[in-house]
Amino acid sequence: EVQLVESGGDVVQPGRSLGLSCAASGFNFSSYWMSWVRQAPGKGLEWVSSIKVDGTGYYADSVEGRFTASRDNAKNTLYLQMNSLKTEDTAVYYCALGSSTSGPRGQGTQVTVSS
Repeated sequence: EVQLVESGGDVVQPGRSLGLSCAASGFNFSSYWMSWVRQAPGKGLEWVSSIKVDGTGYYADSVEGRFTASRDNAKNTLYLQMNSLKTEDTAVYYCALGSSTSGPRGQGTQVTVSS
């Protein structure tokens, strides 16, 4: 059974940084693309980033240059480093199996950016 457990969400001020983690189990993590998706209050799921098996990352225009996804295949863990956070980054962040918003995902972790 695929299990994805996100952690690291918090309340931060605009301009600050925050790191998220996602512990994966139940599948061969090192063989799959992984993604981060988010859902802001009252909005649908938004793709944020996908990362290939080799660590190559792809990003939505809204986070390009500010967010960095990485993975540790030995630890079955996915990361998202978020810098220069903006109020519009406020959302529940999910890690997802695969390269889109439609794959299995965890329960999410809340990120609130507010002054």
